[in-house]
Amino acid sequence: MAKLKPFAALRPKTELAAQICELPYDVMSSEEARTMAAGNPLSFLHVSKPEIDLPADTDIYASAVYAKGKENFAGLIGQGALKQDEKNNFYLYRQIMGGHAQVGLVAAASCEEYLANVIKKHEFTRPDKEDDRVRHIEALNSQTGPVFLTYRAVAAFDEFVARKIAETPAVDFTGKDGVRHTSWVVAGADDISFIEAQFAQIPALYIADGHHRSAAAGRVFQSRNGAGHSGQFLTVIFPHNQMQILPYNRVLKTLNGLTPQDLLKKLEETFNIVRMGSATPTRKHELGLFMNKRWHTLTFKAKFTAVEDPIERLDVTLLQKNVLAPLFGIDDPRTSKQINFVGGIRGTAELEKLVNSGEYACAFSMFPTSIEDLMQIADAGGIMPPKSTWFEPKLRDAMFCHMI
Repeated sequence: MAKLKPFAALRPKTELAAQICELPYDVMSSEEARTMAAGNPLSFLHVSKPEIDLPADTDIYASAVYAKGKENFAGLIGQGALKQDEKNNFYLYRQIMGGHAQVGLVAAASCEEYLANVIKKHEFTRPDKEDDRVRHIEALNSQTGPVFLTYRAVAAFDEFVARKIAETPAVDFTGKDGVRHTSWVVAGADDISFIEAQFAQIPALYIADGHHRSAAAGRVFQSRNGAGHSGQFLTVIFPHNQMQILPYNRVLKTLNGLTPQDLLKKLEETFNIVRMGSATPTRKHELGLFMNKRWHTLTFKAKFTAVEDPIERLDVTLLQKNVLAPLFGIDDPRTSKQINFVGGIRGTAELEKLVNSGEYACAFSMFPTSIEDLMQIADAGGIMPPKSTWFEPKLRDAMFCHMI
C-alpha cells in the first residue's frame, strides 16, 4: 500500500508563478541558470542553483552556496512571493506539452516506504549528488524539488481527477518553453479521504525521475531520527499511461582507432544495417547511427534480443554489451570520458550538430524505453543502466515546496 498524506504546501503567489517557477536544478549548467535568471530576482534558480549569485569560480558544493540558497529562499517567503497554506491539502498538477497532457497528484509520500522499497527504484545514485541534495534540504528545511513518481493507473481515480480539473485552477501559466502548468487545490475532507483510500490499495509507487532527491529525503529523515521531521517527502504522482518517455541518446568522442568502414563492418555482426537510414528509430531494438554526415538504421539481430531478463532486453543494455564495451572500450559509461548523453528533448539535430562540429565522432539515437519495462524491472528489484530514460515535461520547482 502507498501511504500518501496531504500537506500544507508553500506555493507561489498566483500572479507571480510564471516568474518564480523554474526547471529542475539538474537539467542545466550553472552558466545556463545564470542566463535564465538574469534580470529576474524572483526566479527560483536563485534558490535551487544559488551559485549563480556568487562569483563564477565558486565551487558549487561550497558551504556559501547552500547559505545563499537559504537566504534567497527566506527572501521569497519574507516578501510574500511564496506563502504556505494554512491547512493540509492534496493538489493536482497538470502539464501540457504540445499534444501531450499529464495530470499528477501532489502529495507527501512516506520516507519509511521509500526506505522499505514500497516506493521502488530503478537507478543507482551517486554519493556526491545525494550529499548535495541533503545539504540543500538541511539548509532550507524544505524539499523544493518534487520526486516524479508513477503508479499503475486506476480508473476510479482517473474519473475523480477528471472531475476536479474541471474546477477553477489555483495557478495557470505557460513557461517560456511552451509548456503549460496548471494546479488545483484539493481541500475537502471527503476528497482527501477518498485519495488516501485509493492509494492505500495501490501496492507500489515507482520513481520515474528524482532518485537523488528521494535518496536525500530518506537520509535526512534517518539522520533526524524522527525529530523535527514530518516523515514525508514531496512527490508528484502520475498514472503510468500518461507518462511520456523520450530517448536518452549517446555521443562518442572517437571511433577508438577504427575507420568508419571498419566500424560498420564490425557492427554487421550485431545489427542488420540500412546504410542510408533514418535519424529517428521507429520501434524497439532499432537504433540510428550518425557518422560522416549520414544516418544509418541499425536493427539488432534476433539472437541478441531473444533473452528473458528484462534488463538484458533493453536497447541501452544491448548497445552497451555488444557495441560500446567491445568496440569502443567503454566499460563503465558512468565514468568514461569517451561518451556523453543527450536527452531526447534536444532532438536528433543536436546529435548531428555535435558530430559535425568535430567534437564527437559518432552518435547513436535510441528508441525510448517503455514505462512497462521500467516497472517490470523495478518490481524485480533490478537496476537499469545509466541514462536509460528521459521524462518530459519536467516538473517545475517552486510550484509546491514541502516544509519538513
